[in-house]
Amino acid sequence: MKIKNLLQLYEMLPDEERIITDVLRQIITDTLPPYCKEKISYNVPFFYGNRSICLVWPASVPRGGIKKGVLLGFWYGNRLKDKDGYLMHGTNKQIYYKIFYSADDIEEQPLIKILKEAAALDGQMKKK
Repeated sequence: MKIKNLLQLYEMLPDEERIITDVLRQIITDTLPPYCKEKISYNVPFFYGNRSICLVWPASVPRGGIKKGVLLGFWYGNRLKDKDGYLMHGTNKQIYYKIFYSADDIEEQPLIKILKEAAALDGQMKKK
């Protein structure tokens, strides 16, 4: 199934994943600079500026690599300083991520801090 918009995505998600996805999207759109945009790509919310910044991948959407929760992945996570050790990295050398299992797991301040760092990195990159 090809998801074309957020409404279609939200209709297919279980309640907890929908809430987590919505909260993450709100924080991301409030934090990233105005030139950044959101689109649905690979059936999930995807945020980009000059280049790809981050994506929100609920476990219910196939091919995300997680069985439970919602993954927030940073495209250039390997280039972030992440002094607080907020992000994890698996087998992918570039994408670093954090998985949220409930909306209560979302701590706004550390998330905003890493989003601002990712936005600053994006601002230094040339547009593709």
